[in-house]
Amino acid sequence: MTEQATQAISEQELEARRTEWVREQFQKANKFLAEKGIIPSKVLEQDSRYLAPYLAIWKLESKQPQKKTYWVMSGDLPTDYVDVSVAETAREAVRHFSMMWHLKAENLIKSGATKDATQAKFAQLLVARAESLYKIQEDENLWG
Repeated sequence: MTEQATQAISEQELEARRTEWVREQFQKANKFLAEKGIIPSKVLEQDSRYLAPYLAIWKLESKQPQKKTYWVMSGDLPTDYVDVSVAETAREAVRHFSMMWHLKAENLIKSGATKDATQAKFAQLLVARAESLYKIQEDENLWG
């Protein structure tokens, strides 16, 4: 097999893996919203972004319980969502999640909840992912 053929197979395999990851993250985001009582009806693909295998940020519309639009984040981090009114773009939504998670972790620490080992681990995870999200939203190469 030629080197070009091997490279083409590798690129096809990478694209197939990326497509599968995006599909899984979409399902994860939909399931998360459904567990919150929100039934997504439409994904606004032109506004959604993916950085496989780390982060997917979806702009999703719902019709139930009422028509609203949300930013939903999934990937190698806690799945979370916010109303679209907090950010105009996916990049701004990532920055919002970063700040929000820092605050959540700080509140867990201040409240004494981190005396529980599970809560302490969760606070550490939030801080680590918040810092990663901040770096991602700052990187012009990813958004340009």
